[in-house]
Amino acid sequence: QVVLVESGGGLVQAGGSLRLSCAASGRTFRGYAMGWFRQAPGKEREFVAAISWSGTGTNYLDSVKGRFTISVDNARNTVYLQMNSLKPEDTAVYYCAADYLGGASVSSGEYDYWGQGTQVTVSS
Repeated sequence: QVVLVESGGGLVQAGGSLRLSCAASGRTFRGYAMGWFRQAPGKEREFVAAISWSGTGTNYLDSVKGRFTISVDNARNTVYLQMNSLKPEDTAVYYCAADYLGGASVSSGEYDYWGQGTQVTVSS
């Protein structure tokens, strides 16, 4: 099983920035699209951002376009989510996920492996 571990969450004021990291065991990112999802208390899981297995395509939730950037570092088996201009509505647990040969799907059901999540809290 591919093990994904998120880190980098925390408490930040509105307008601030955080960078989330998702580290995979071994060399598991090869051939996988990587995605970020989030879930706020009482809310359903929501797609945030994804990058295709080839690294040539990305998708973003409309509300985070221009603020969030997904990237991968294959040498470190790590995917990042740079979050700028954070808003209170960004508060959620953020999960990374891996989709074998994926094309940056926005559907959570397409992803094969999931991390345990990291909490992001944005104060007003």
